[in-house]
Amino acid sequence: MIPRSLGGKKIAVLVESEFIPEEIETYQRRFSELKATVHLMSRLWDNPSVRFFSDEDTGNTPRTIEVNIDFQNVDVNDYAAVIMSANYTSVRLRYFDLLASPPVNAADQVRTSPAVQFYAKAMANPRIIKGALCHGLWILTPIPELLKGRQVICHEVVLADIINAGAVYTTSPSGVVVDGDLVTGRSKHEVEPFIDAITEQIQQLSIATNRFSGRRATTSLSRVRAAS
Repeated sequence: MIPRSLGGKKIAVLVESEFIPEEIETYQRRFSELKATVHLMSRLWDNPSVRFFSDEDTGNTPRTIEVNIDFQNVDVNDYAAVIMSANYTSVRLRYFDLLASPPVNAADQVRTSPAVQFYAKAMANPRIIKGALCHGLWILTPIPELLKGRQVICHEVVLADIINAGAVYTTSPSGVVVDGDLVTGRSKHEVEPFIDAITEQIQQLSIATNRFSGRRATTSLSRVRAAS
């Protein structure tokens, strides 16, 4: 059962140019309905804001979004969920400055992308629900051990890279796969059930946390009474 409210929790959505407008709008609408706050964020390159352009292969004029939050300036632990948006946004966000001076260890350097590091910090915290839609798992391929053994679904375009990173590709009638704190969706067409799954995981985590806190409080009270 999908909860009616997320109680003011914050959702981070990583974006870049070539984003899919309908996907971003769905995040904003659905999470707003659930009383959560969506923060669109990206790498702003020391600018106060950056305008990003949508993917457009139909000949129409690309749409734009203005982003004024740099993920390098926020604490990832403040967020209930971190979502890597679909399409080629993750590829663009993997950019890093390659050091030219020897010795050059490319395998180490690809990990230094600020966006990759931000998502890796989210992966390190099981209390944050991570979401990756369509091509989104590309954000993790520079650190393959974070994908090793995880059950995921993704677009066929990125499947070879995801398998090579050690992930376990899993099919699903809904096009969405949940592996604990990691939620993945096959494509932009699954954005609605993808949001439902993320929401449900956030809620389940909150319930588990509240139960644990309640048990600790009860235990502490019992100890106080026993000692008095």
